[in-house]
Amino acid sequence: MSQTTTSALDEKDLEAIVSQVLDEARRAGATSAEAAASQDAGLSVNVRLGEVETLEYHKDQGIAVTVYMGQRKGTASTSDLKPESLREAAEAACRIARYTAEDPCAGLADPALMAQDYPALDLDHPWGLTADEGIEIARACEAAARERDARIVNSEGAGINSFRGTAVYGNTHGFVGGYATTRHSLSCSVLAGDDDGNMQRDYWYTVARHRDALQAAQAVGVEAADRALRRLGGRRLSTRRCPVLYSPDVARSVLGHFIAAIRGSTVYRKASFLVDRLGDPIFPEFVHIHEQPHIPRALGSAPFDNEGVATRARDLVSGGRLESYALDTYAARKLGMQSTGNAGGLRNLTIDPGPMDFEQLLAEMGTGLLVTELIGHGINMVTGDYSRGAAGFWVENGQIQYPVEEITVAGNLKDMFRDLRAVGSDMDLRGNVRTGSLLIDGLTVAGE
Repeated sequence: MSQTTTSALDEKDLEAIVSQVLDEARRAGATSAEAAASQDAGLSVNVRLGEVETLEYHKDQGIAVTVYMGQRKGTASTSDLKPESLREAAEAACRIARYTAEDPCAGLADPALMAQDYPALDLDHPWGLTADEGIEIARACEAAARERDARIVNSEGAGINSFRGTAVYGNTHGFVGGYATTRHSLSCSVLAGDDDGNMQRDYWYTVARHRDALQAAQAVGVEAADRALRRLGGRRLSTRRCPVLYSPDVARSVLGHFIAAIRGSTVYRKASFLVDRLGDPIFPEFVHIHEQPHIPRALGSAPFDNEGVATRARDLVSGGRLESYALDTYAARKLGMQSTGNAGGLRNLTIDPGPMDFEQLLAEMGTGLLVTELIGHGINMVTGDYSRGAAGFWVENGQIQYPVEEITVAGNLKDMFRDLRAVGSDMDLRGNVRTGSLLIDGLTVAGE
């Protein structure tokens, strides 16, 4: 098979390339091997103040091959998919493996866990966006933001991206599988200013597999402007303890810390505050957190993980109790467990929403802090200590009073999880973590 580095490759082409490099690895002496090949293409347009700032066409391709000689491992990669380059990559991986130390946990995933008859998840929706169309949409988005209010004094621009990628994974168990995905997005960021010279920046974005699921360009621009305008007149707060309501777009970061704490590599290194906590209550009883990898068109969906292991819907937290860690094959072996199909991460992690919408959550909180932006990463995964810069709004009697800035929200993740009071029905589905607003009691807010 002959391929040039610029040819357009479909799924069958990539399957043939993966099969070829696996054959080359066996000929070079590998006892087992796995490979992942991909080709990606896309268009990115950014405009600022009505002028095109960047216009980029993207096209990338490559393959990575990992070989095992017994329990010695070697990896090599190349962006050149010609047969001679595939052979050289496989031979290079084998040379590396001969010099690495044996690792009893190294090797392919269990063949019994390989995905069979996996579902089509409706992830591939090419747009065919042209440069002229992208420029027009980005300009319309930014113009809607700039025209929203005279206090929108500057712009950081609007950008539109359209991406399509095809990926194939295979191993010497005989598994070869792949699929194509698309991802389209539009964003806008502007600055608002008042008569006192105060400036505030904010942004908004929309992202989806299918172009028809994107918000309209004007709606994205107006939301970006409104968010910046709401932040004018920000104040600092004196240090206090109070309930904190995380808006959905920042609430996913709290669940992101949970994901980090249950990740297999963190757990087997004993670098997590959730080590040896399986079966323990870590959230209130009403909390249900689960993985849903087979939601059609969802941004985190995948029929199998990066090792070919079938993905499946499963509980991570049920009745508030920790039911499972997120394990790839290596971490599972280190822990004496079985892979959970999480090589490459969790997919469509979801916390079930409660009955209250955003306004009802404000009323439920009464007096406290609404967080709409988080800054920095002051998290200690071993102890659970949590401290992050924040901005948002002070709330009294369930009503937003004024914006706040230059504050720090601090606590401990163990306490934060335990003290979760409510999950909003205002679900944000624009990512791999799907959540509504999170209301948490008793955090320390430090300002002046």
